Amino acid sequence: MTVRRIGAGIGAWAGRAMALAMLSGIAHAATPADPSGTWLTEDGRARIRVEKCGPSNKSLCGYVVWLKVPLNDKGQPRVDFKNPDASKQTRASLGHQLIMGLKPNADAHYEGKIYNSEDGKSYDVTIWSDTPEELTVRGCLIAFLCKSQTWNRVTDVVAGQMTGPTNGPGGPRTDPEYMAAKPAAAKPGAKPAPAPAAGTPPAAAPADE
Repeated sequence: MTVRRIGAGIGAWAGRAMALAMLSGIAHAATPADPSGTWLTEDGRARIRVEKCGPSNKSLCGYVVWLKVPLNDKGQPRVDFKNPDASKQTRASLGHQLIMGLKPNADAHYEGKIYNSEDGKSYDVTIWSDTPEELTVRGCLIAFLCKSQTWNRVTDVVAGQMTGPTNGPGGPRTDPEYMAAKPAAAKPGAKPAPAPAAGTPPAAAPADE
């Protein structure tokens, strides 16, 4: 009788341990590998800087930091002339944001929108990294019309590549819609907010996406 109880106890403990191990594995798998870095696109025509962004740095943004052909046929810097937003058609192609605050999903990938300046369209995109040196970028115009590319990590700096911080000198630019929201204007007649007590630090501004 005692042997049976001990055996049953060991079996129950082993079952719980296995369940915990499986849950731990699932939780670990749901955390996407960090793809931050600079990547050469599959066709070799651009380098894209990918970095964390948004609140708590949980989202993913990407910027064009180098173009193989930075000038147009007139010898002028390329601009985003196919953008459907007329206000962006004169912005420089070099330095613009193309990966728009992707969010982690249940498959341990990042998903959201990517902008293609070649045709002025935005696509659903999923990005993940199975190895430190490769980034898989899967874009879909519609659910059944998808295409994947493999981007390769680069660590060198070539002529014409932006190296400055995002939104800083010599760096790429965040799209206005992904900048931190400005505080709403006070309504007429509204009472001003009370001043903070002496020694109270100001609240931190929300992070850019």
